[in-house]
Amino acid sequence: MTSRFPTAVPRGAAHASGSPGPRPVSRRRFLLGVSAVVGASALGASALAGCSNIASAGTRAGQLTIVGFAVLSEADLGLAAEWGTTPGGSGVKVQTSFGASGEQSRNVANGLPADFVHFSLSSDMTRLVDKGLVSQDWKKGAHNGIVTKSVVVLVVRPGNPLGITGWDDLARPDVKVVTPNPSSSGSARWNILAAWAHIGADGKHDDQAEDFLGKVLSNTVSLPGSGRDATTAFTSGNADVLISYENEAILARHKSPGVFDYIVPEDTLTIENPGAVLTNAQSASAASWLDFAHSDRGQGVLAGFGFRPLAGAVPAQVMGANDPGNPYPTPGRLLTIDKDFGGWSKVNKKFFADGGLVTKLLSKVASS
Repeated sequence: MTSRFPTAVPRGAAHASGSPGPRPVSRRRFLLGVSAVVGASALGASALAGCSNIASAGTRAGQLTIVGFAVLSEADLGLAAEWGTTPGGSGVKVQTSFGASGEQSRNVANGLPADFVHFSLSSDMTRLVDKGLVSQDWKKGAHNGIVTKSVVVLVVRPGNPLGITGWDDLARPDVKVVTPNPSSSGSARWNILAAWAHIGADGKHDDQAEDFLGKVLSNTVSLPGSGRDATTAFTSGNADVLISYENEAILARHKSPGVFDYIVPEDTLTIENPGAVLTNAQSASAASWLDFAHSDRGQGVLAGFGFRPLAGAVPAQVMGANDPGNPYPTPGRLLTIDKDFGGWSKVNKKFFADGGLVTKLLSKVASS
């Protein structure tokens, strides 16, 4: 299978998150803003207004409405094009909304119509389970509800002028960092936990890990709203290192060769992105979409967009990867949320809730 990177949005598909990239803001201003909202859990009506291209409930017969996190946009549209050639997808109009994972989850919880949701974090799915919008047994099946997989990588300027080799370099005083905002972006939470895990995934070295993460956050000059916005900020010239998904780095390099390089750290974190059909899905095609996404054929399409496949073979060439013929090297130490952190419930309480470690660190950095 060849790599698929469509350059145009297929007919019938629309992006809800088509806003331009973020404007630079002062370091103190964004840190103060983030520290105030990392633990927040509600969005106002204005958030839903940004998704107005999604058809209202009751008008979606014959189409599949997908709500997902920002870095999925090209991959899901490519998957839709391939799915459309199958009996289950033939003639189905695919409507999409992409944005920061946490915001998208809250939007659906607050009434944004969706047939299928694909988030960055399992905790974003849990919000919909708690509201009865996603079944309690959404994790059943061979892949436990996971649809896409990646790892955290370090994106650097072409030629790696600062000689970045791994996590320790992000604490150097001469290195400036971009990573998304943990109040809205699931990507940001993966990134922060990967940095923490470099020192303290075993839970026995929290003091050292907190000191290290504090240095990395002190070097952070921009916290955009989503993983995609973070890529835009970095390619616009902000900072020396972008902490990102491997798939996002591969896609950006394929679209714009030479724009940057990326490094898979010797130790990094496995990213697992969940997907589920809503209990009130208007489209009968939603189950077919999920089955196709999990199939060898569907995973091959996603692998062509930079995601590490859950099943099936990797395409012969994944353009944009460091080595297109061997795009997904195995890191020396690959950690997971469940095995090394105790699951998202424990993680969110420790790191991202009001009074959590990340909230405190951001407030400390902002006031220093």
